[in-house]
Amino acid sequence: MNAKIIMRTGEALVAGGPLGTAAEPEIVIGELDGPVGVALATLMGNQAQGHSKVFAILNTGIQVRPATLMVSKVTVNNSRYTNILMGTVQAAIANGVLDAVRAGDIPKEKAHDLGIICSVWLNPSVIKDDNLDHRILFDIHRKAMAEAIHKAMTYTPDIDWLLDNQNKIIHKYFQMGLDGKI
Repeated sequence: MNAKIIMRTGEALVAGGPLGTAAEPEIVIGELDGPVGVALATLMGNQAQGHSKVFAILNTGIQVRPATLMVSKVTVNNSRYTNILMGTVQAAIANGVLDAVRAGDIPKEKAHDLGIICSVWLNPSVIKDDNLDHRILFDIHRKAMAEAIHKAMTYTPDIDWLLDNQNKIIHKYFQMGLDGKI
């Protein structure tokens, strides 16, 4: 694949596990010598208390390719939350990236030229769950990351589907508000 990948976006929501294990990564992916590379470097150099940015790694010293920067959607101010986010979820995100390469969603020959910024959501309720199933949490976040990349690289959903379905879809929390449940 020789075509430049300037910037693609994707998101996924994967739920179905115990309370607190749902994943909803939102990503941008693109060439490191373009706007995504600039954003990735800027974010990495602009650390903010409670919103640390870290690379997705399989384990200490083993960063995945494409380089993937994780940014938390919520303020992190609890060491247990930090350990889950920077452990189980970080490894899951890294594995999801490699799954996307293996599936062909990210061309293998582009793995060193692309960067991914992943906005990660981890439900804060995980800090209260003394029986948190880390395997389920890992599997859900891994699947969600691979799905978000797939959607970004395949432009899913496409504009025709969105236009055809716009009036059939009501945002879950909007509907809950209409029903008086929030």
